Amino acid sequence: MSKIRVYQIAKDLGVSSKELISKLAEFGVQVANHMSTLEDEEVDIIMEMYNGEDNKSSSEPPKVEKSIEEPKKASKNKHHKENMEKPSVQNMIEEKTIKIEGSITVKDFADLLGKGVSEVMTKLIALGVFATINQEIDFDTASVVASDYGISVEKTEEKEEVEVGLEQEEDRPEDLKERPPVITVMGHVDHGKTSLLDAIRKTHVTAKEAGGITQHIGASEVEVRGKKIVFLDTPGHEAFTSMRARGAKVTDIAILVVAADDGVMPQTIEALSHAKAANVPIIVAMNKIDKPGINPDRVKQELADQGLLVEEWGGDTILVPVSAHTREGLDTLLEMILLVAEMQELKANPNRLASGTVIEAKLDKGRGPVATILVQNGTLKVGDAVVAGSAYGRVRAMVSDKGKNIKKAGPSTAVEILGLSDAPEAGDLFNAVKEDKIARQIGEKRKAKFREENLHVTAKVTLEDLFKQIKEGSVKELNIIVKADVQGSVEAVKQSMVKLSNEEVKVKVIHGGVGTITESDILLASASNAIIIGFNVRPSSAVSSLAERENVDLRTYRIIYEAISDVEAAMKGMLEPEYKEVVLGKVEIRATFKVPGIGTIGGAYVMEGKVSRNAKARLIRDGIVIHEGSISSLKRFKDDAKEVNAGYECGIGLENYNDIKEGDIVEPYIIEEVKRG
Repeated sequence: MSKIRVYQIAKDLGVSSKELISKLAEFGVQVANHMSTLEDEEVDIIMEMYNGEDNKSSSEPPKVEKSIEEPKKASKNKHHKENMEKPSVQNMIEEKTIKIEGSITVKDFADLLGKGVSEVMTKLIALGVFATINQEIDFDTASVVASDYGISVEKTEEKEEVEVGLEQEEDRPEDLKERPPVITVMGHVDHGKTSLLDAIRKTHVTAKEAGGITQHIGASEVEVRGKKIVFLDTPGHEAFTSMRARGAKVTDIAILVVAADDGVMPQTIEALSHAKAANVPIIVAMNKIDKPGINPDRVKQELADQGLLVEEWGGDTILVPVSAHTREGLDTLLEMILLVAEMQELKANPNRLASGTVIEAKLDKGRGPVATILVQNGTLKVGDAVVAGSAYGRVRAMVSDKGKNIKKAGPSTAVEILGLSDAPEAGDLFNAVKEDKIARQIGEKRKAKFREENLHVTAKVTLEDLFKQIKEGSVKELNIIVKADVQGSVEAVKQSMVKLSNEEVKVKVIHGGVGTITESDILLASASNAIIIGFNVRPSSAVSSLAERENVDLRTYRIIYEAISDVEAAMKGMLEPEYKEVVLGKVEIRATFKVPGIGTIGGAYVMEGKVSRNAKARLIRDGIVIHEGSISSLKRFKDDAKEVNAGYECGIGLENYNDIKEGDIVEPYIIEEVKRG
């Protein structure tokens, strides 16, 4: 079989060697230089592909360059007719439909469309997506670009990538054995979730451990009539949803705690929504029945309003009246848990390599990465090679919920493990594998995939550039997330925002909630390209940092009409210079002192930034703004101070305000004139 040099092929095609080498690289053929050789078969394929590629460009309107003469065109059209028989990119375009998976690189997408990469990139920039030739764009973006060329895009079924080394075969029915149920306790703040768990532990943990248990991890085990029940303490609503969003089903049954004297509250509804979305059975524990003047029927009615009809009213929801204080009804509650678990027929195979979910993880100064995991299938042993998310390693030690070192953990057991390369994330799936080498390979591959996914960059909407993007036609919907201190404010802001919709842009409130702005709000805003508006609430430093990293526009207001006028002005392109606050730092109140004739002074520690005597300040309690005013006094020891920097203690007093409590955060700020845009 003869070989032909690159420069000879270039000569036959009537192009320069440099241009041909560049074109070969596009076709996936790498050559060193013009003296490199190719086989006859390769040459035929390249000639055919090269001519087919040129035909695409020749079918478009003439461009600035005209390097191909008429005789050449005739020759290429002949090749084109021969190729019409074969399925090709050109055929797909003629059929007006192309198929892609969930995402595709710009280069591959341009090839499918039969267009130049630079042309496709120009279209993407017009949409506000700045992606390089090797970065991926999502399905929706690809659909918009393709529609400009009159081409429709269909999504192909993504093939699930099989990770070599993970035991993924199904368990045989004869190998499955009964396992304990895993319970998550949810409900409104102060309705007695922790008290209920403590009461259950004290009553049902064996006598030698009663009352003296140190909870090392976010889970606890109790024994009832010889059967084990596992309670997860850690997952709050957000952690619960975060795990579920990552494909982890850690909970078998949800206990919804409702106070008999308080009824269904906003967080109760939120907890109920999360439990319903997770599709797990719900048992209602009506707590505080020992209190005088309670009205159980009101609680049952409020639950019915939320779609939970209790058994005695003809529904199928189990409701157990309990008292964490007197321990009344605890035995009944645990029996109901076992009954529901029995109906679910929870089973696992203990005789295989372990798999499960990471409940939480941290970096410990003395012990390194520490992960709390829930074993859901198989048995985990000390010395096993494991992979959790992109972290991998060998289990050096396992600590039980009682703080004891153990050698193995079976299904439905929560343990702390040491020996991972890094701290995984809550909700990551973990697997034991046969060898360290396999764990390392899987972990490194996942890391590389994560990095690749992060290369996909999408421009986020901000109020400053909103008008510009509306004019360019790249924004048809403005997504907004509203967080406020009370439900009434949430509804007022939501309704006011929706009314701002006009012919050019529709304002859509994708989420509204009570309480401070959380990390999950930032992640939701980032995923849905939304702006966050906080009314009478303040984000923590960690949340603000995450918003900066995710390029999310986060704005806080004290007056509703200011938020409305800002969004309205942005939509009309009239944002003007304004006076804006600059937060100086954060100060934590660690003690309080009553000074006669002056009022309450807070003994404080400057956690970050600084505090100045002439600054204004707001008092924040649990993320909610309680008071806003001026600083009346600032002292270091007994001396007045102009300012106190991070890492130092001070005494701080607020003007005309004395309700300062330990744990409060004072946020000093100054007002500066800034220009927008």
